[in-house]
Amino acid sequence: MRIIKEAEERKNEILDVAERLFGTKGFDNTSTNDILDEIGIARGTLYYHFKSKEDILDAMIGRIIGRMERILDETAGRKEVPVLQRLTMMMLALNADSSNFSHEILEQVHKPQNALMHQKMQKSLLAGVTPYIAELIREGTDEGICQTDCPEEVAEMTFLYVNTIFDDLMEYTEEEKLRKIEAFIYNLERLLQMERGSMQETVISIFQRNAGNCKS
Repeated sequence: MRIIKEAEERKNEILDVAERLFGTKGFDNTSTNDILDEIGIARGTLYYHFKSKEDILDAMIGRIIGRMERILDETAGRKEVPVLQRLTMMMLALNADSSNFSHEILEQVHKPQNALMHQKMQKSLLAGVTPYIAELIREGTDEGICQTDCPEEVAEMTFLYVNTIFDDLMEYTEEEKLRKIEAFIYNLERLLQMERGSMQETVISIFQRNAGNCKS
């Protein structure tokens, strides 16, 4: 019996399967036939929703970024939390695992043969995330906590550092990780023209809390 599904439901089903296959086989090693076989639909149905495999990748990344932006929206909107703490919480939310990227997708993204997937994901993250960080930096400037004439650029640099150095796939000793956290605090304070040590307590406490959550 042929099962007819609503367009949005079918589209999400295709993306669910693609995300799983891209995570296990990688983007380059996954064919549209693999996706069709997994779902059991005709090629015409697939192309009704997506023009190409790359189009599927774009939509999959867009869906993940959308989930992440909802997390950032919630964090930014917690006005009862001091701005520096919200900024730190947001930076930790940029950790890919916390942003709804599967561990399998992360592993594939770091492989050379999946350079296109990595490039698209990095570009989408940068475009989706930096406005949230920049807005909090402006809020901190308005409160006299920090100072910069380039909130967007500081946001970009902050994102790129956090997303790379504190990626869950990076393996550090506790000593190495602590040194990188200290360096991150030092350089962020300089970028934001803050007094030395201004972010020390807030950032360290958030990182420690995050580490505790990962262990539980």
